[in-house]
Amino acid sequence: MRQFQIRTSNKPRPLPSGRWAMTQRLNDLLFAHWPLPPAALAPLIPDGMQIDTFQGSAWLGVVPFWMDRIRLRGLPSIPGARHFPEINLRTYVRDPQNGMPGVYFLSIDANNLLGAAAARLLYRLPCHWAEMRHQQRSEREFAFYCRRRFTGKPIVFKARYRGLGPSHKLADTRPGSLEFFLTERYCLFTRDREGQPARASIHHVPWPLEEAEAEIERNDLPASLGINLPSGPPVLHYSRRMALYIWQLERMQPSRGAHRIAAAAVPST
Repeated sequence: MRQFQIRTSNKPRPLPSGRWAMTQRLNDLLFAHWPLPPAALAPLIPDGMQIDTFQGSAWLGVVPFWMDRIRLRGLPSIPGARHFPEINLRTYVRDPQNGMPGVYFLSIDANNLLGAAAARLLYRLPCHWAEMRHQQRSEREFAFYCRRRFTGKPIVFKARYRGLGPSHKLADTRPGSLEFFLTERYCLFTRDREGQPARASIHHVPWPLEEAEAEIERNDLPASLGINLPSGPPVLHYSRRMALYIWQLERMQPSRGAHRIAAAAVPST
């Protein structure tokens, strides 16, 4: 069985304790983010988690990419899952007990049925099977199409995007910047089998971000959950690739009278 060596970095967080449970590599990602009033997302966030804000706004992200090098520790590769496209709809939350920031996935669409089923089973993530295409047009230009299967009303995402190359501005994403807030997140939040808040630690080196351009022709993902996007353009970033290591799911400590919206306007280091 092929062995994977973790690329480690102590900035901004050291390697979690214990052994990772799953690894995967994400490729040719578009990060498209919109600011929203926290109240617009509050009904979608489970009790026991706080919406995280940057300069008073919650943020909604749509992130298309393709993934490969997928492995569950101690198990053979998932059949037919050597590589496949995926898109997630996400926002950002904190653990009210210790302030740890992380990602909360509102939906995930993948065109590999077994991969989607594994994510639902192991991490209780809202994964859907979808018809998808991720086509490379040039070195950093891509076309992406997703249509969720088995829905009464079509749920479609269609876009073209391209990375604009490395820049001095994004060469070192620092705490306190919007880019750090949106991408440097080292756990995912979800709910366990009993519906209780849970999280899984994630490790990766800092994201290599580029500025990006995108033409989003259709985006039904937010509206499928009752979210109305603002009229302004999204904040766009591109990243070439990133290897992630994910630890086992663990139940969070119950919060006592925690507010649903985090008070801090900028992330902690």
